[in-house]
Amino acid sequence: MLDTTPEFQQFVDEQYRCLTPGERVSLSTEMFDAARSLAESSLPPGLGEYERKRWITERFYGAEFANRVFPLKR
Repeated sequence: MLDTTPEFQQFVDEQYRCLTPGERVSLSTEMFDAARSLAESSLPPGLGEYERKRWITERFYGAEFANRVFPLKR
């Protein structure tokens, strides 16, 4: 989805280029933490730790990867 004007995208890119490497890492970490919080808030209540980790992994990396890392318990 491209809903940003080229001019504004150039402005944003320039702002990111002005950041130090440490600031970029910090910003990336904050964005990931925010995305994870949003994903966790949408999970059904009452899931155990294993199920929560599996659902989060699936949301971020897809079902195929989640199935390999956290196989469905039978």
